[in-house]
Amino acid sequence: MSNSDFVRQLPIGAGTALQMRQSILQRLHIDFPLLVLLLLLTTYGGVVLYSASDGNMSILMRQGAYFAVAYAAMFLIAQLDPRFFERIAPWAYIGGTALLVLVLFFGSGAKGAQRWLDLPGIPRFQPAEIMKLVVPMTVAWYLANRVLPPRLKYVLASMILILIPTGLIVVQPDLGTSLLIAVSGLAVLFFAGLPWLYILAALALAAASLYPAWMFLLHDYQKQRVLTLLNPESDKLGAGWNIIQSKTAIGSGGVQGKGWLQGTQSHLDFLPESHTDFIIAVLAEEFGLVGVLLLLFLYLFILIRCMVICLNAQNSYGRLLAASITVTFFVYIFVNMGMVSGLLPVVGVPLPLVSQGGTALVTLMAGFGMLMSISTEEKKIISQ
Repeated sequence: MSNSDFVRQLPIGAGTALQMRQSILQRLHIDFPLLVLLLLLTTYGGVVLYSASDGNMSILMRQGAYFAVAYAAMFLIAQLDPRFFERIAPWAYIGGTALLVLVLFFGSGAKGAQRWLDLPGIPRFQPAEIMKLVVPMTVAWYLANRVLPPRLKYVLASMILILIPTGLIVVQPDLGTSLLIAVSGLAVLFFAGLPWLYILAALALAAASLYPAWMFLLHDYQKQRVLTLLNPESDKLGAGWNIIQSKTAIGSGGVQGKGWLQGTQSHLDFLPESHTDFIIAVLAEEFGLVGVLLLLFLYLFILIRCMVICLNAQNSYGRLLAASITVTFFVYIFVNMGMVSGLLPVVGVPLPLVSQGGTALVTLMAGFGMLMSISTEEKKIISQ
């Protein structure tokens, strides 16, 4: 079977009457409800980003270019049959892991972290972002054709598949991305029907490993982030500055906010990283509780649509992959909002489809392309 067998062809003139009645978006394998929600969210994000960047049009234009690439990636990936993702998963895993090893020896970065690769003829990129999709693809591939719930040996093998890239990313160091990748793989295990006994045992093991991790694994700056979470006022002008200014911005917005472009914390440079990790603090200050609720409702509707796609998937692989992508998207939202509001340590996770950024944005939209592929495959089968 050739690779072309996995690229779904667009219906053309001489198609059946049923095909002719399909909407243009269905023929293009685009899930219309999800597309509308993503367009609304990215538009809202652009409005907030313009203010967060202090009206810097160059930043907004650059983000617009990222969105163009991201939507193109989503569209192209949506054209592929879900079987294609299953087929290439193990090879993508091997290639992605090899790239992570290369990062350790030849990677570039800043502030003591090596996270990027500069390969000849290829734009600078972060291999860890690719693994956010490759890990769940691979774990779903491994479990999809086995008896579910998985036996202990299959659970252990899946854990190895998850831990290898996670460990390579931890040593870069990039704790935030490693946690997201671990969650994406563990979500596949959970939705595969992981017995509660295994889950409770894993939680007990995680609790027992907290002290050794604190003593021997965490870097000093990571420990400082945890201590700052517990008491940000202990270093108001240092490590606690970000959280204090973020909470000040959120609280000062009230119910209706100060108005677009009227936020003082960001425009007077009190709030650091205002157009990246802490952008929701800008939104809360300028649009208030109403603006934050609007954002949350957009996220909620996207998550609901993703769950519908997951439930309607036609096979185990599609269900496991769709569920993992949905959970990963939720964790992005939860972690970013938690750290900006002072409920979680600062780990450098952007607010999805709102924060400025390129690699993470393209990765997220590629994941939505996979969801659309799974969604339109379901519609195609039902229509036959």
